[in-house]
Parts: sequence; structure tokens; C-alpha cells
Amino acid sequence: MRVFSVFGITQSGKTTTIESIIRELRKRRYSVGSVKEIHFEKFAIDKEGTNTYRHRMAGSELVTARGYRETDILFQRMLSMDEILRFYHHDFVVLEGVTDCNVPKIVTAHNTAEVDERLDDTVFAISGRIANDLKEYRGIPVINPMEDTERLGDLVEQKVYERLPDFPPECCRACGYSCRELGIRILKGEGRREDCVLSDANIKLLIDGREIDMVPFVQKILFNAVEGVVKELEGYKKGAVVEIRIGGM
Repeated sequence: MRVFSVFGITQSGKTTTIESIIRELRKRRYSVGSVKEIHFEKFAIDKEGTNTYRHRMAGSELVTARGYRETDILFQRMLSMDEILRFYHHDFVVLEGVTDCNVPKIVTAHNTAEVDERLDDTVFAISGRIANDLKEYRGIPVINPMEDTERLGDLVEQKVYERLPDFPPECCRACGYSCRELGIRILKGEGRREDCVLSDANIKLLIDGREIDMVPFVQKILFNAVEGVVKELEGYKKGAVVEIRIGGM
């Protein structure tokens, strides 16, 4: 799954840029999901007096509103981006207004001062209202989301890579870099997604069908533990594919 973020100041063109990108990716037959970050502390879809509100006030920890046109699951806290992305199984997921996630980014702005405030090595394009005045800034393409949609789609296809695990730097540098550093190298054309050693892991752990990322140290512990047991069993051959399923624990 390839994840990227479009972020910038209010009314700088974030949603317009995202609409253009989604339409272009859908034209290219990709599946696309999106996440909208709400920067308003008191924001809540659920309102006092509704039946779902009454459920929550009575003590329900997870409330779902199921209707004919949509189904809304109302968590009673802010989920981490990792938790949110577990619900997505799309070719691309675009995040609006999200900055605390190690993914490639497009910054939208009115002017260069706003770009400078937000620019870092994870930004691969600039868009929004500033694109009415500029075509490039500091070596980064500035793309009008209304007039140059195909070019914007091309850039997303070229630059946005399969999401990295985003482990803390102290947990895994098996490729020689932190996940953030490797992502930056990929954006600059100095590295590849395949440089992440977890891409070639010979052991995978799935819980309820969802693959769990493991640093090499944990992979080795699990591999050795499983191999130490099954190699003593009849039918085991070195190099064989071993599957273990545990349910109802």
C-alpha cells in the first residue's frame, strides 16, 4: 500500500489538490482511500441526544451506526495513523493535513514563506494556490492541481513507494538507515523500497490476517523458536515452508 500526505495552511488548496489526485489515480484504475485530519479540538460526529450518544454515555466502548448509505464506527479516542491504516487495503491512501507520519508529502501554500515553514526532505511536490504563480521552487516541482492533473498523477506514481514499517531509529537500522532516512533516499533516487531488509524476510507473522512488522532481531527469535520445535518432527525438511495457525486463544 502506497501512502502519502497533502498538508498545508487553511485554504491553501489541500482538498482541491487531493480531489484532483484521487480522480487521476482512479482514472488509472488504482484503488484509492483517504484520511482527513481534523484540526479542531472539539470536533465530534456524534452529538448529544442521539441514540449513539446515549449508547456511549451508558458505557459502550465502541459504537457503530449502521445505515442504508453508510456505516460509521465511532471510536472513543484518537487512533494512531498506524491503527487507522490497518483498515485500508488500497493501492494508494492519501492523507489530508497529516504531518506526524513518515510518508512522502505534498505541501500546499499561498506563497513561498508558507512553503519554507513546512519544507523538509519528505516533500516531493508543491501544489495549491501558489501554483498560479510558480512552476518550481528550490528544485521542487510546483504543480497546478486543476490544470496539470496528469503531471501530478505521474509524480505520485513515480515518487510514492510502498509504506515503510516506520520503526523507531533505535529499533531497526538493518538496512543501514532509519525508516525515515531510507524514505528520503528513495525520494531522492538514492535508494529503493527493496533496500528495506524486511521486504525479504523469510518469516511472517499474521494476526487476524494482518501482517505484523517485526524488526530483524524479533524475526530471528521467532524463526529460531519455531525451527527448533518443528525440525524434530517427522515430515520436516530443511527449507520447507512452515505454517502455524493458532485460533481462539
